[in-house]
Amino acid sequence: FFQKTLNAVESWFTLFGWSKGQNPISIPYSLRRDVCIIQLTVAQENTFKRKVDRDKGFYDMLLHLNGQPIPGIAASQSLPRNPIERMFQLHWQHFELLSFLRSKGAYLPHVMPEFLLAPEDYEIWTEVNTGLRRGSMRSSGKLSSRRVFVLEKRTFETMSKRAWTDVLLQMYKVFVLPRVSSRMISDPSSLESLQNMPGIKSEPLCSNVYSRYERTILIWLNKHYEKNRKIVWKDSQRGGIPPMRWIVNFDQDFMDSLVLAAQMAAYCPYLIPTHFIKMYTNPRTHEQLLHNALILVKALHSISLDMDIKV
Repeated sequence: FFQKTLNAVESWFTLFGWSKGQNPISIPYSLRRDVCIIQLTVAQENTFKRKVDRDKGFYDMLLHLNGQPIPGIAASQSLPRNPIERMFQLHWQHFELLSFLRSKGAYLPHVMPEFLLAPEDYEIWTEVNTGLRRGSMRSSGKLSSRRVFVLEKRTFETMSKRAWTDVLLQMYKVFVLPRVSSRMISDPSSLESLQNMPGIKSEPLCSNVYSRYERTILIWLNKHYEKNRKIVWKDSQRGGIPPMRWIVNFDQDFMDSLVLAAQMAAYCPYLIPTHFIKMYTNPRTHEQLLHNALILVKALHSISLDMDIKV
């Protein structure tokens, strides 16, 4: 499950996270490399500079999604040559990143700045902080309250991958989802057909699973499906018009491909006779579900909406 989530996050940010086209990312490797790989300046000064393509750095991606940079952190940062000083600056940058995201509503209590470091910088961080903790204990005669998590390399890589994935997920939550408009155009015909269905409220405290923006999308899905199921499959020879349903999640309710097909048909009605009419409207077998998914993916490809979605 976690690997599928990671793959989905990588795919979305690769396709839509950048201001100038696609840019492949790999969690956590390309993200750590972006802020950690450095090179000597031409003048051989006592600083290193990040080695990334223009407009292809992590902070460039954050600027594109958010519209404003993190206060005090520019997209192009110089890093000290000394490994310990460099580690402290990177740790500070990650601390500021997490603080900034939390101020925007991100939920990241389990992610610590050191988990976003590269392995070699994390090793320096543990050595320095373990030494500081021992020194504090000797000078004060008691154990310092500062918590130092010393993880072996493999465990750290797992933690780093999880931390970067959660950072990107929270960036999506606070920067992308709020673009969903809560203004719903009242369509008397669709509202009339929805009167017998339970409503979905978009108020902030109505769900501990979905945000109000996600619930707005669910409302939109329900309206389009209820309106279009009778149009798309009115001449269906593979089950007739599908029954009314209440769409309450983004996984189980999408598994037969009918819900997403109904949304696409609302904007691309020309796909109805060429693709969607061939779908099973009450699929009962794995083969019928696969058949519907094949048609849906072909429809996506036919309108050049290629998001690398596998059948």
